[in-house]
Amino acid sequence: MSANISSFLYLISAVCFIMALRGLSSAATSRLGNLYGIIGMAVAILTTLLMPQISHYGIILLGILCGGGIGAIIARKIHMTALPQLVAGFHSLVGLAAVFVAGAALNSPDAYGIGTVGAIKASSLIEMGLGTAIGAITFTGSLIAFGKLQGLISGKPLVFAGQHLFNATLGAALVFLLFIFMLTESHFIFWVLTCVALALGLLLILPIGGADMPVVISMLNSYSGWAAAGIGFTLGNHLLIITGALVGASGAILSYIMCKGMNRSIFNVILGGFGTDQPAEGTANAETDRPVKVSNAEDAAYILSNAQSVIIVPGYGMAVAQAQHALREMSDHLKKKGVKIKYAIHPVAGRMPGHMNVLLAEANVPYDEVHELEEINNDFSTADVAFVIGANDITNPAAKTNPASPIYGMPILDVERAKTVLFVKRSLATGYAGVDNDLFYRDNTFMVLGDAKKVCEDVVKGL
Repeated sequence: MSANISSFLYLISAVCFIMALRGLSSAATSRLGNLYGIIGMAVAILTTLLMPQISHYGIILLGILCGGGIGAIIARKIHMTALPQLVAGFHSLVGLAAVFVAGAALNSPDAYGIGTVGAIKASSLIEMGLGTAIGAITFTGSLIAFGKLQGLISGKPLVFAGQHLFNATLGAALVFLLFIFMLTESHFIFWVLTCVALALGLLLILPIGGADMPVVISMLNSYSGWAAAGIGFTLGNHLLIITGALVGASGAILSYIMCKGMNRSIFNVILGGFGTDQPAEGTANAETDRPVKVSNAEDAAYILSNAQSVIIVPGYGMAVAQAQHALREMSDHLKKKGVKIKYAIHPVAGRMPGHMNVLLAEANVPYDEVHELEEINNDFSTADVAFVIGANDITNPAAKTNPASPIYGMPILDVERAKTVLFVKRSLATGYAGVDNDLFYRDNTFMVLGDAKKVCEDVVKGL
């Protein structure tokens, strides 16, 4: 295949990736966006395989079969609740691949057209060093994020005295090692640089609490993209550069959106310790004797059937219980009774951006019933019922009223303004941020304690 044809096919692939991002920006076009991404990747792989410098097809095909087979098995078996940790795990593989490619280029630069051993181009050394540093940080950081989301590591911020100073020292050392590597092309310096970056990835993510995991996932997504772009320069592959830049930029934009949704800066997320399991100063502990109105599914069915408008607020508890199908069935029964139904989605609901939208789409909830925070918050004041199912921190009025709360200033869904709040939750325990929810104790709140799916099924029976 000639260079002109391969460049043209790579351009088509890049356009498909851009169209994929455009499609994935909306639930209504997400399937088409996913299809564009699949087509773009298929074109990219086939084009690469047909290039004249590619050899050893047996090893390459074996790798594709192994990787594709593992991916297919994971895709079929993975539960929707595990999507966040799956994404974190895949990010780690992108980072590790960047490190391996840079190491291979350092050992055999002539195979990559970047010079010879001992005489690699300075620009290529910079690209390799940056790609390795970002890739190594992405690898270990993503593993820690996976461990926290999977429950293998505590969701609490793991901090120690002098942590910020130590991390800053590692960061400075990383920059120094990059400079020395560029000057010397030393293999020893390269692997020391890699080890420092691996350690920095661990130490950057360990202090971040579970409540900030949505931001961490999108941030690591951005890192993986920039690592891929850096390696694209090393390989001289324009498509990898474009794709990496797309992923890096979109991840950075998503991180900004998440931070805005939590009223936090990205530096506050990285350097803060938000997300502890302990109640914060100025918040009440769920074990106190504050009065709580506890209801049941039968009463909830009666309240819902007599409402004219209901706003449903899904959260991670709905995902854990896999209650989205039962919830949609409940909504269908209410709509037959003439009840107006809307769904309110907070930008950081669940543990990954867009998690709730994916679950509702899986249950065939109409797209026009699903609304973001900014467009629906004013509707709570006129709603008869706010049906909160498994959401916690994103509905906590303490974010607006208690300056001592760790979540103070975070935009929330104003569910307390509804005439009646039905709060479906397993218990009165705190949410992922470790902050007791003042909404539990409001006069217009009825707690319906139990598994979210079972509660919805019982409400359907009551209806």
